[in-house]
Amino acid sequence: MKLAVLGGSFNPPHIGHLALADEAVLSLGYDRVLFVPARVRPLKDISPGADDKDRIAMTALAIESNRAFGLETCEMEREGPSFTWDTLLFLAQKYPLEGKIGFILGDDLIESFPRWRNYRDIPRAADLILARRTAEPVEVPFPHIPLGNPLVPISSSDIRERIRAGRAWRYLAGERVSEYIIREKLYGYGAI
Repeated sequence: MKLAVLGGSFNPPHIGHLALADEAVLSLGYDRVLFVPARVRPLKDISPGADDKDRIAMTALAIESNRAFGLETCEMEREGPSFTWDTLLFLAQKYPLEGKIGFILGDDLIESFPRWRNYRDIPRAADLILARRTAEPVEVPFPHIPLGNPLVPISSSDIRERIRAGRAWRYLAGERVSEYIIREKLYGYGAI
């Protein structure tokens, strides 16, 4: 199996995440893309508004219509910070792989990448798949595969802010995730 991984807080998951995963399947030939919600992000706090259970549930809802997408909760089950290196080692043991795991990384994270645990080893353990998240070209000092994805200027933080401000957001998160957010009154929904 040719496997790729897309990690993040998924707080909430949105159509930009789905577009990245779909591009990895269709243009790079991955059989499966695992969405891996982080429990504790070492370099960035997970914003409040949804707990771990909600983030897992929303991610499952977001990906349920695509059989090539899967949910992996290993970081939620592991104590302590969610280090990519630990996750890659775990997944290499758990799944029968054809070649190296593909690790989808947004170009907006390249600047902080040298602060990641075992960052020099990550490109040896996984193929870095670089997704466009910014309009400006980014210099990448690591071997990588450009994803060629469309630039979708959506972020989870923007969706949370739009919900709090009573602005349009539902079609950015997708129908099933939006229904969950409304039903559970996440991110201050209904407070205005």
